[in-house]
Amino acid sequence: MNFIHAPMGNFEKKTAEYLLQIKAIKLQPSNPFTWASGWKSPIYCDNRKTLSFPEVRSYIRDSFASMINDLYPQVEMIAGVATGAIAHGALVADKLALPFIYVRSGVKEHGLGNQIEGYFEEGQKIVVIEDLISTGGSSLNAVNALRESHCEVLGMVAIFTYEFKKATDAFVTGNCRLNTLSNYTVLVETALQTGYIGQTEVETLKKWRLDPASWSTK
Repeated sequence: MNFIHAPMGNFEKKTAEYLLQIKAIKLQPSNPFTWASGWKSPIYCDNRKTLSFPEVRSYIRDSFASMINDLYPQVEMIAGVATGAIAHGALVADKLALPFIYVRSGVKEHGLGNQIEGYFEEGQKIVVIEDLISTGGSSLNAVNALRESHCEVLGMVAIFTYEFKKATDAFVTGNCRLNTLSNYTVLVETALQTGYIGQTEVETLKKWRLDPASWSTK
């Protein structure tokens, strides 16, 4: 596969181009997907696919590292959210020469009963890595687990966000800063510019994001 050259510094558009090119994100307004929540959706995002493409994987790692260096120079540790962001988090931690831990969705039901895996100390300054932000619930669950363990969460960085108002409000309420490499608005614009979708489909995609729970193509 011949990749689009992706210079550092323009995270949003280049990340969107990569996600579309490797089909980590698929857009099907006329044949919507069904999410686990039961929502009908014209978009499906599987950022685990980025790990299968070395150039994309490295670009995401380096972009995260650059973003963290700029925004959180005081960071002492990287935490990945299980399971989608464990690999990305470990790659970023290695790039930054920082220790790494990951956070499960809940307490492990056997063994030591950990929710946070790895060695950490109270008061450590942590940046959390996430692969995808939808409603924000599972992401903030990881943040809360770290805070309850007396870590200082500086913020979260993620590959992509759907930009739902529910998620935006949740991060404000949770007092957690969120920065992403790309987002829904830029993705739709990029898909239109590259001919992946047409203008009619853009309008459908915009309507879905405003009210995804009740959206339909009918």
